[in-house]
Amino acid sequence: MPTALGISAFYHDSAAALVDAGTIVAAAQEERFSRRRHDPAFPAQAARYCLTEAGTKLDDLDRIAYYEDPRRKFHRVLWTQIGTAPRGFGTFRHVLPEWLAWKRRATETVRDRLQDLDLGTVPPIDCYQHHESHAASAFLPSPYESAAILCVDGVGEWTTTSLWRGTGDRVEPVAELRFPHSLGMLYSAFTYFCGFKVDSGEYKLMGLAPYGTPRYAPLIRERLVDIKPDGSFRLDMRYFAFLLGRVMTGRPFEKLFDGPRREPEAPLTEREFDLAASVQQVTEEIMLRLARTARERTGESRLCLAGGVALNCVANGRIVEEEIFDELWIQPAAGDAGGALGAAFLAARAPDGRSHLQQGRDAMRGARLGPGYTDQHIQAYLDSHGLPYTRLSSAELSRQVAAELADGKVVGWFQDRMEFGPRALGCRSILGDPRNPEMQSVMNQKIKFRESFRPFAPIVLAEDAEEYFQLRQPSPYMLLVAGIAEKQRRDTPGQQGARGLDRLRETRSAIPAVTHVDHSARIQTVDDADHPVLHRLLSDFKTQTGCAVLVNTSFNVRGEPIVASPQDAYRCFMRTNIDTLALGDFLLHKADQPEWKESGDWREEIPLD
Repeated sequence: MPTALGISAFYHDSAAALVDAGTIVAAAQEERFSRRRHDPAFPAQAARYCLTEAGTKLDDLDRIAYYEDPRRKFHRVLWTQIGTAPRGFGTFRHVLPEWLAWKRRATETVRDRLQDLDLGTVPPIDCYQHHESHAASAFLPSPYESAAILCVDGVGEWTTTSLWRGTGDRVEPVAELRFPHSLGMLYSAFTYFCGFKVDSGEYKLMGLAPYGTPRYAPLIRERLVDIKPDGSFRLDMRYFAFLLGRVMTGRPFEKLFDGPRREPEAPLTEREFDLAASVQQVTEEIMLRLARTARERTGESRLCLAGGVALNCVANGRIVEEEIFDELWIQPAAGDAGGALGAAFLAARAPDGRSHLQQGRDAMRGARLGPGYTDQHIQAYLDSHGLPYTRLSSAELSRQVAAELADGKVVGWFQDRMEFGPRALGCRSILGDPRNPEMQSVMNQKIKFRESFRPFAPIVLAEDAEEYFQLRQPSPYMLLVAGIAEKQRRDTPGQQGARGLDRLRETRSAIPAVTHVDHSARIQTVDDADHPVLHRLLSDFKTQTGCAVLVNTSFNVRGEPIVASPQDAYRCFMRTNIDTLALGDFLLHKADQPEWKESGDWREEIPLD
């Protein structure tokens, strides 16, 4: 039976994934181990974890699968710099030594780094194209026998947008757009211009959009991007600077959009709200047109999505709302980390087909593919550091945590295996009561230490989802935005005409902590069969309060990766205003813990996201 270790590395969100005959054994991002957010380094710790989880060594693998073709990528980098000469010479001089030294021979570097693990002999390495890996990650673990596949991101080797058709255990290309015409780059340009980090802050821009009006959208369509009826498009490169250097926009962009870019951490203005709303509207328009073309070109009734733009859950929600396809499935690790999984799938297909289809569900196991810790391991850690706790049965712990949440407490929730992908899905989460109108500001400013405008996501019992949300299909991976159900909405007298961040003070629904300013929410539905521990907690909370929803945000602070280990979880617990920590079957209360001391200000160690 074929077994492969997939690797994505050297750009951002490096990861490793191990697939055995079409079954995912393990997958994790390197950032969770190195504690460096979006770590681009070779995923040595993630690879070691995957091999350990599988109980295997490199000798036992059939292939190593690398997620892109470094020689094709070098060709694109080289020709891009030649095409922009002489203006791009400074950047060319900076990046060329790396490419000549090792990047175009990245597979040799992968072989050397794997050999350094001292876990046996490295098997042959296969390279797949970047969008091929995305397409495989989107379709092969999906619950569909056949589907259309859309992959939309910044750029791989040359491709920026691709359409595929998946059937059985194959993905076949249908059409593509090529660099520099990139929806991901367009969105990142506005991310940069609004003062956020590229390849990190795009989700902030998405969250900012509902605060503004899309007054710049006509200008974007007229001057920046020529959108065709089939969703294909061309960027006017006179307004962009990413071909020339390390910035995304230059003076022509500034002249078009009323002045220089916002400096990071500077106050947000109406311009940034409106820019975010405008590029979000254009992005949704392009994605909807691409989806309609995918339906027409493939004849499929189901759609799979991957690539960084597939993490734009507002656009995903629009595709569902427009009923272009009967069903939509999005790879939870849609960005480059998921490329490692897609490549591993391509190298280790099951000879007897995709067995998970027989169960009528996807192959991701709720994205719980990272490290897990036994109660014995957790207790050993707590006892060795003299940390006070109460040990409860799983049922007792669930009831107790539900009671504390109902009492207004904020709970760190560390259970089961760590999630693969950017979302915390109830295994490495911070939880709160969504009925509390102060919960959003408390969690943003006193626990996450991040901007006040950023919304929180709800988790909801799958069987009760329609009571709270206008959701047309399950959303187990928190990748769909939908409206709050009308019955849950509340009038906001006295707040009419409020603009910008003043709208944060509005109480818009019966679950205000998870209701964004446009009456929407990024939803995770929780099914008992797929996520029994989290389902029990939600059920206990509903029994005690009548509410089947909780606030769920990732267990970390701003700029830090999601916690991976009990040590990470305890450190985050003590550094923040989290009240209670549930580590496996162990319950810890902040008031009982010894004084937390550090030699310096820990916030200076974590770069802003």
